[in-house]
Amino acid sequence: MKKKSDLRHQDPYLQRELQRYSNPLPSREWIIAVLEKIGIPVRMAELAQKLNITKEETVFFERRLNAMARDGQILINRRGAVCVANKLALVKCRVEVHKDDFGFAVPLNPANGSDFVLYTRQMRGLMNGDIVTVRPAGTDRRGRREGQVLDVIERANQDVVGRLAIEHGVAMLVPEDKRLGASIVLQPDSLGKAKTGQVLVARIESYPNATQAAVARVTEVLGDYADSGMEIEIAVRKHHLPYQFSRECLAQAAKIPDHVTAAERKSRVDLRELPLITIDGETARDFDDAVYAEKIGRNYRLVVAIADVSHYVHPDDAIDHDALERATSVYFPRRVIPMLPENLSNGICSLNPNVERLCLVCDMVITYAGNIKSYEFYPAIMRSHARLTYTQAWDWISNDQFDDPMKTHVLSLYRLYQILLKKRLQRGAVEFESIETQMIFNQQGKIERIVPVERNEAHRLIEECMLAANVCAAEFLKQHKHPALYRNHAGPTSERLSTLREQLALLSLQLNGGNNPTPKDYADLSENIKERSDRSVISVMLLRSMQQAVYEPQNIGHFGLAYSAYTHFTSPIRRYPDLTVHRAIKAILQHRQYQPKSWTELGVHCSLAERKADNASRDVENWLKTYYMQDKIGEVFSGTISGMANFGLFVTLDNVYIDGMIHISDLGEDYFNFHPELMAIVGERSGIRFKLGDKVMVKVARADLDTSRIDLVLISSSSGKRSQGNNTQKVQKQFKAAVKKPRKAVHNKQKDSRTKPATGQKVHVKNTRSRSGRKRS
Repeated sequence: MKKKSDLRHQDPYLQRELQRYSNPLPSREWIIAVLEKIGIPVRMAELAQKLNITKEETVFFERRLNAMARDGQILINRRGAVCVANKLALVKCRVEVHKDDFGFAVPLNPANGSDFVLYTRQMRGLMNGDIVTVRPAGTDRRGRREGQVLDVIERANQDVVGRLAIEHGVAMLVPEDKRLGASIVLQPDSLGKAKTGQVLVARIESYPNATQAAVARVTEVLGDYADSGMEIEIAVRKHHLPYQFSRECLAQAAKIPDHVTAAERKSRVDLRELPLITIDGETARDFDDAVYAEKIGRNYRLVVAIADVSHYVHPDDAIDHDALERATSVYFPRRVIPMLPENLSNGICSLNPNVERLCLVCDMVITYAGNIKSYEFYPAIMRSHARLTYTQAWDWISNDQFDDPMKTHVLSLYRLYQILLKKRLQRGAVEFESIETQMIFNQQGKIERIVPVERNEAHRLIEECMLAANVCAAEFLKQHKHPALYRNHAGPTSERLSTLREQLALLSLQLNGGNNPTPKDYADLSENIKERSDRSVISVMLLRSMQQAVYEPQNIGHFGLAYSAYTHFTSPIRRYPDLTVHRAIKAILQHRQYQPKSWTELGVHCSLAERKADNASRDVENWLKTYYMQDKIGEVFSGTISGMANFGLFVTLDNVYIDGMIHISDLGEDYFNFHPELMAIVGERSGIRFKLGDKVMVKVARADLDTSRIDLVLISSSSGKRSQGNNTQKVQKQFKAAVKKPRKAVHNKQKDSRTKPATGQKVHVKNTRSRSGRKRS
């Protein structure tokens, strides 16, 4: 019997641990307290001795210490000594590799400040996505935070997808993710019948260090690179997207009834007779939301019913574990990787027409001026009275000839939408011009054509209804002081704002608002450029001046939508943050609290999962577009200059909505120089100038599937004209006026780094929407 006075039994959290384990180990908090009291790093064996850990408990104690190290609570240094992380001012970060052999360590907790720059020598042995501990180490000459990587806490890349290559008789895996750096050595006995050039998946057995390459074993041969659907198989594995549900998840999902039971109807508001309808895209199969509106005096009642996923998916159950890991559904052309098993996402959770479904309702009263006068949340049972597409709904609204019993309700929604739209304009929400495209495939699975998706008023009608419900959810959570994930969108940083103003000045444009422009200032400028031929390029400039929207527990508002508080409530079938908001709202209604392990970590995870899904979708789209252009080599297209860099021009081809590049060496018989401050490439001798928004005629020279890049050759340019007067002097004068210290001109034989600049990136709206075409905001 151990004495109660020993160090182990002085643990203030002992009673809590006894509720979990019959013979508990010292709590994490007590281990940290003991380490702080010791004051110096201590070896595991010595710490175990101080805490009276028995020989039989040693392996479990070491597991706890390793788990604490993974969570950043302690550090186990290279000598095996245990240190308190706070004593070392360590920051837990994720490594992001840059193409030019350096990288950044991005703090997992935004409260830990800006990113740390990691130079080439510090990147040795690290791979993109690794979780590391970093000690701050001052700033560099550019004002960026420097950091020293102390240890790799968690390796992000266990399985790597790539192509088989034989180099000097050694089998190598060339990763599809170029951020992983050097090729990986493959174990010869794992190759089987794999052929050179085929796509493989290999599991890393030893990670790289300063002197040795990584070594891996082949686990799967996917096939030839040009096989149908291979682009999706590669993207899924390259971006580490979970694509198979666990056995436990599928087993639990199979037990859920495919209909609403009598017991489930109890304690719910009955809305089965209320004519709620769904309006989605033609190909949508999972219906998150249904809407209804009616005029009450001068005001409107708006009912937004959202699928009650939280009734079927409970915290920490098998389905929840898989849903959390995915955090979002991923939409590819011709394939979807859902967040939830199909019998939930397309079955019992989906608000299919003419069947009973459980829902969580936001019931609002909206004034004639577009203000939300009151709202109420409650669980309900409903029945969708119609499944409409955007095209059908807009036909009913715009054409008097259509006669349907549900048309009256659609028109009520439209009248309310017009009020909400007017309020949106008054509020100053930012609207960016962009083009959503859709790939039309033939029976052989090849792209037949790429067409723009016409976005009608029915799309915006549903969008405004969803925005109203999301705002009410945010306000409800704030009012009851319940923690949750907000959808935060910060405005421009001072650096980005300064760059934007310089760019706009060159186009004779101005953004009002001084050092603190409001969303209304952005909206006014967007309205002023509607008739300009270069409006899409300017829209990209405005968009890139803002920061990326993220999920965070601290509310800072949504700059783009001009809301002081905003969250995601309306898509719990395909977004995990929405599911957590449902749980939080239900907890408030039931006078309790919903608390995941860490709201901050959950926000970081969901934000990262969203970016991974977007990047994977973009990879697939770019590959398919490159494949589509392979049989267009030699053809001539008109296009618009949408970006530029020191190595050439990026051009968006008209009618096919595909980007290609003209190398700077193909612009003509001259020395062409890139002047970023002028947003132009100018010929030294001829004075020919290429600017963003210029129209050009180009010929397709190459479509490289390996890199998803399309090379173009310039045929002619409508705006690539000589400057008037003394060409060289005029260019130099404008250049000096734009910057205090003129940068050295770039010769056209610069290295082709092939990275498209931010100001010229094409906005692929498809990657920021759900499959039904709803904006993700």
